[in-house]
Amino acid sequence: MTLRLFSPIVLFLLLVFLIGPFLIIIAASLSAGDTLAFPPQGLSLRWVTKVFTVESFRDSFAMSMFLAVFGTLAALVLGIPAAYALSRYRLPGAETVRTVVSLPIIVPGIIVGLALLRYLVVPFGFNITLALFFAHAALVLPYAVRVVSASLDNLRSDIEEAAVLLGSSRLGAFFRVVMPNIRGGILAAFILGFVTSFNQVPVSLFLSGPGVRTLPIDMLGYMETTYDPSIAALSALLAFLSIGIVFLAERFLGFSRYV
Repeated sequence: MTLRLFSPIVLFLLLVFLIGPFLIIIAASLSAGDTLAFPPQGLSLRWVTKVFTVESFRDSFAMSMFLAVFGTLAALVLGIPAAYALSRYRLPGAETVRTVVSLPIIVPGIIVGLALLRYLVVPFGFNITLALFFAHAALVLPYAVRVVSASLDNLRSDIEEAAVLLGSSRLGAFFRVVMPNIRGGILAAFILGFVTSFNQVPVSLFLSGPGVRTLPIDMLGYMETTYDPSIAALSALLAFLSIGIVFLAERFLGFSRYV
């Protein structure tokens, strides 16, 4: 009896620990006061509406969306063939390749950002937006390779071989047989890559420049001079955006059927 009572209590405390900070942010974003505080000083939506009127937020949000979407797509274009080769063929030095691909996750982001600034942007005069794009694509690449590789490992290779024996080309078998069966892994890799890129701070901090800032960097700069609840409102909206992406993936793409 004690154990049965203890389990729901632990579950409730765990939920409070995980969801509590999110609920506090939502409550703070609805505050009617002029400063960020909890509990909120009354209820109002004025700080939520203010988020959409700040020009720097709109510009940095567009930049973050561009980097997250196209950087993740570029990583998938490179990562899917790499994952296929590592999963289907016994390549010499395959483990070394996996380690090299995983370096953006292993190496701290602040070091990656400093290295890119010192050896790519400064010497060659790279455009800041282009440097950010390459950096975000490189940071997302490990997720593309690892997640897609896991999906390929769970897919029997003889299914693909059967398609080849029935007259399909190797490339045709890949697009007609392999790709539909690893769609869940590709979707999972895209979601992980998108969230990682969108919330990236250390690398973006080094590579941001005049007029080119991602949303997390813009939020940090905003908090240095202003301490109103609009930051809490923006944080809550971003959290709901992440939840919405996962919900839409489940609702329209049937995510749970493939993972």
